[in-house]
Amino acid sequence: MQFLLAAIVVLPLVGAVGGLLPAPPGLRGRGPEQAVLRHGVTVTGAVLALSVALAVGFDHDRPATMQATTDISWIPALDVRLHLGVDGVSLPLVVLTALLTFLCALYSYFRMPQGPSAKGFVALLLVLESGTLASFAVLDLLLFFLAFEMVLIPMYFLIARWGGEQRQAAAWKFILYTLLGSVVMLLGLLLVGLKGGTFDMVALATDNGSSLGHTTQLIAVLAIGVGLAVKTPMWPLHTWLPDAHTAAPTVGSVLLAGVLLKMGTYGFVRIVLPIAPDGAHTFAPYLAAFAVVGIIYGSLACLALARTGAKGDLKRLIAYSSVGHMGFVLLGIATLTPTGVNGALFANVAHGLITGLLFFLVGAVKERYGSTDLDTLSGATGAALYGRAPRLGALLAFGAVASLGLPGLAGFWGEMLAMFGAFRPAEGLSRPAFLTFMALAGLGTLLTAAYLLVVVRRVCMGDPDGGPAAAAGTATAKGAATAAAGAAAATGGSAATAPDATPPTAAGSPRGPLPDVRGYEFAAWTPLVALTVLAGLWPAALLGLTDPAVQTLLGAGR
Repeated sequence: MQFLLAAIVVLPLVGAVGGLLPAPPGLRGRGPEQAVLRHGVTVTGAVLALSVALAVGFDHDRPATMQATTDISWIPALDVRLHLGVDGVSLPLVVLTALLTFLCALYSYFRMPQGPSAKGFVALLLVLESGTLASFAVLDLLLFFLAFEMVLIPMYFLIARWGGEQRQAAAWKFILYTLLGSVVMLLGLLLVGLKGGTFDMVALATDNGSSLGHTTQLIAVLAIGVGLAVKTPMWPLHTWLPDAHTAAPTVGSVLLAGVLLKMGTYGFVRIVLPIAPDGAHTFAPYLAAFAVVGIIYGSLACLALARTGAKGDLKRLIAYSSVGHMGFVLLGIATLTPTGVNGALFANVAHGLITGLLFFLVGAVKERYGSTDLDTLSGATGAALYGRAPRLGALLAFGAVASLGLPGLAGFWGEMLAMFGAFRPAEGLSRPAFLTFMALAGLGTLLTAAYLLVVVRRVCMGDPDGGPAAAAGTATAKGAATAAAGAAAATGGSAATAPDATPPTAAGSPRGPLPDVRGYEFAAWTPLVALTVLAGLWPAALLGLTDPAVQTLLGAGR
């Protein structure tokens, strides 16, 4: 167990280097692209297996204790150490990262996004995985900053080189926002480390801010919080997110929403709350206010995109929904209570599962219809997924009701616990203010249900025959499927380089039957569906891990 976590973090980096090398003759398969995509599936699968082994070997009777630790001196002059470890807060995020990256690699093996060589794509995917895993595993402030920054470059190139329309502008906006926020965060981390006498996060959390003056804590929380809020993203620092999601390839959107956004909220729980508690207490009402504004703003933006005639993009709508959902996470953190913080951590994991599934599904809709524009999809008769591709339609409806927080699914518990925390916030916080925040968050849940049900109605319902255009649309779809099969055979039988099987007709929406959920899609999406149901029906499995660790982080030194 001692070096298992280190192996999980390092293996993707080794795999990224290996992916750039020529494949051995016996492993080339039908072509070099298939070989490197298979390599990506193999490496991410190995990382997932090691992560599951870490979770199985984790001592669940001591989830508040750092386990699988590695502690090696790196820069003695600054007392910077290669310190790794996981507890009940970080373990679920490590496993979630490994799972989503493996599913993205598996999906890409069959449907590689259009762009440069597969070698670069796989290498960037693995570097991104390593940086994200390191962010959740490191226990040194400077290492956390390096891991936090490590994910920016691969995500920038995934958007800029394999993205869709406006990808260059979206990629630049993504990296400029996050880099500027990170510069401010670095100043705060240096202030904490120099004033506290160490950069070790465990030692600083145990000290519970006693070596940091009140003014120092205020400055540190403000500086660190800005960098974390950009990555979360918190309103009004969210404006890079919709553009990045809209332009990113499907797997880029899945990883951006599923794991990268969690790095910001994880930083609040791991660094801000235990290391600078007085500063966190001072800024908590402001954080809660920004959180609920984000909840309402995200929901209203989604309603505006969902209405007929708004030319709303489905990917952009789900991106704005993330602003609202992450608002619940920030609200739970701002309550400074075990109930609220546990709800925030639960909502983090639930959002990763549900929104990852939704972006996979939207990618499938775009592949079949050639567009994610809601007006194009609904048209005169509706996209009618229930009639044309019933399994795909059912999965999209499932993702929508999970996202709106239906009881019995994962999205319910995090939002409910965050509002419970706001009902009775930590001592010293204004209860009337937090009751107002709770009421506004409750209004946000109603608005969320409204726009998601509108999306389901417009995309899943309608006339599956499509009137006079049906025959022509069906013939076009069949001809395109035949061409796609021929292209796949010519490139070695892998769908990774084949064109979309059903491009849109002249009207923008094919009529008649569509390809329903394919085998590789079923394999990539089923784990997310199963875990969404499992977390909803058995929340104690996750809360049993996080609660003792949260109690320790909030109660250290008392």
